[in-house]
Amino acid sequence: MSEVARVLKTFIGYLKRPDLYPELGRKIIKNTINRGNAFKGKEKTNSWAAERAVSQKEAVLHLFGVDIDGFRKDYQDILSNAAEKERVCPVKMGGPGALELIYYACEFAKAEHVVETGVAYGWSSLASLLSLVKRNGTLYSSDMPYLAQDGDQYVGYVVPENLRENWKLFRFADKESLPKIFTENKVFDVLHYDSDKSYNGRIWAYHELYRHLRKCGVFISDDIGDNSAYQDFCEQNNIETTVVEYEGKYIGVFIK
Repeated sequence: MSEVARVLKTFIGYLKRPDLYPELGRKIIKNTINRGNAFKGKEKTNSWAAERAVSQKEAVLHLFGVDIDGFRKDYQDILSNAAEKERVCPVKMGGPGALELIYYACEFAKAEHVVETGVAYGWSSLASLLSLVKRNGTLYSSDMPYLAQDGDQYVGYVVPENLRENWKLFRFADKESLPKIFTENKVFDVLHYDSDKSYNGRIWAYHELYRHLRKCGVFISDDIGDNSAYQDFCEQNNIETTVVEYEGKYIGVFIK
């Protein structure tokens, strides 16, 4: 699909969904008036992140006091089945990230309520749910519809049916999904951000999520090297964060 065709299909998809009009307006502003802010401070933050980055294994051991090696062994069959589902899926979305970091964050926090933004195939959802089901907890996920590629039916595709009873999926932009989620549950044990990559989108969501994170809860944000939103947020709130380098990208994580 050409870029023009993709944009046109996305725009038509928005027009068919009045409940998404607020996000359409925000995207128009983001891609015109605020376009220059998208990568604000990227060079500064990549240097900052590189100076303090550690491996996922080091981060999990330091923050949560456990070794990550057991995860792949304990859930070998589930992860293999998920990888096969991704392989044969006709729609391509984001692959698995730092699953161990998410899983052991939930284990450390003895999580019963987790919120994540961004789902795609559902790899991060799977990692959270593997921990949450032990305590009959609930994962609340925010994910925009895939308007340009007929991918809606594959959102969360790798999550097994037996885990879905503990999962609530909200199919709106974060600015609509998160208020709905916070109406259902006020305080969360773990937060995982992996949605709107823009500077303004991140800053807004970080503050909203942080307000609903309990003390000693865990905050995780993917792709923090895209711009300086995460660094700025941490510095503004005097937060000492760990930075994880994973497959060439940076992840931010801290315990509140």
